[in-house]
Amino acid sequence: MKHLITTLMAVLIAYSASTACTTAIVSGKYTANGRPIIWKLRDTETFENKLRYFSDGKYDYIGLINSNDAIGEQVWGGSNAAGFAIMNSASFNVNLDDTTSFKDQEGYFMKEALQKCATLKDFETLIRKRPSPKGLAAHFGVLDAQGGVAFYEVNNYGFTKFDANDPAQAPNGYLIRTNYSFTGKKDVGYGFIRYQTAQDLFYQAEAMGQLNAQTILQQFSRCLKHSVLDTDYRKTYSTIPKGQHFINSGDLITRHGSSSAILIEGVTKDESPDLSTIWSMVGFPNTCLSIPVWLKGGNNLPSTLVADGAENCQLNVLSLQLKKRCYPIERSSGYKYLNVSELINSDGNGIIQQLEGTEASIFSVTEQMLSKWHKSSPASKDIQEIYTLMDNLVLKTYHFYK
Repeated sequence: MKHLITTLMAVLIAYSASTACTTAIVSGKYTANGRPIIWKLRDTETFENKLRYFSDGKYDYIGLINSNDAIGEQVWGGSNAAGFAIMNSASFNVNLDDTTSFKDQEGYFMKEALQKCATLKDFETLIRKRPSPKGLAAHFGVLDAQGGVAFYEVNNYGFTKFDANDPAQAPNGYLIRTNYSFTGKKDVGYGFIRYQTAQDLFYQAEAMGQLNAQTILQQFSRCLKHSVLDTDYRKTYSTIPKGQHFINSGDLITRHGSSSAILIEGVTKDESPDLSTIWSMVGFPNTCLSIPVWLKGGNNLPSTLVADGAENCQLNVLSLQLKKRCYPIERSSGYKYLNVSELINSDGNGIIQQLEGTEASIFSVTEQMLSKWHKSSPASKDIQEIYTLMDNLVLKTYHFYK
């Protein structure tokens, strides 16, 4: 019996680690361009992710989905035409004594929210009207086109709101969640080390005036820092030639179980809601380019980010091929050990170094186009031209690794 209990505990711990996420929200009052941000580094057992455009609700929306979800029943982060956006991370210290079998409804619920909600108030109404038990144990990060941005810690019977625009709750303009609720049972849950790492990153970025989409996507989604060991492997191995240099990545923000990332940068009150920028890394963040999309562009998203039915998208396939180089040990606990030299090295040819060279162009073009589009709304063909450019950059960048 003792052996059985130990085995079950190991399975539960492994499961929770594989379904964990690191998330954050940022008030527009603390970003350089005045636009709020929500960010999710997704950990899951489903490594194949893609984007999909939906027109099945009150509002059209773009969502990050599992590639094998042929009809898009669940969404794991996204934004709609009203400028409402949402993402989540699982909470493992709520509903602890609840015996209901109705659970794991977060993906269905986020899809419903994108279909129906335009504001934070709409979202709160949606939660309240949902029958209990709600089947939810999560933190939902939400923003709207009115500048609202908040976390909602939700359990089977209610929720608590944490407002990033409230100095009493977010003195530095941001809030972070991993896999335990502040309203849940103390010292229970997962992601305590990841939380501390994220706190360090956000605090330093805010102090330096660098709380922006590029910093969060490149520096935080590809963070190689271990806060307990006070070691930044990205900094250390940037001075060491490429070789066989393995580290245990289990407590890093991005580790073997990280499948994708999504960041939504909202709009200011005088900007068109359908121009919220949806940045995604549809594959393993350390090996996947960051690509922007907009509702304004219609349903013809970049071809490398989408796929029909249960097929996987091209960019995810390419990123997973490179991930195998990073985690070449396949037996036993080999998945924990990252050959960090594949990502960063003194030769300057690490995967992260190559990707961020391409992304310099992506962020530059995006900033230029948005400055024009927010003054004069673009035609769909203008955005399609950007999508074509993004597809070409993807193919050109990953061709280097063949």
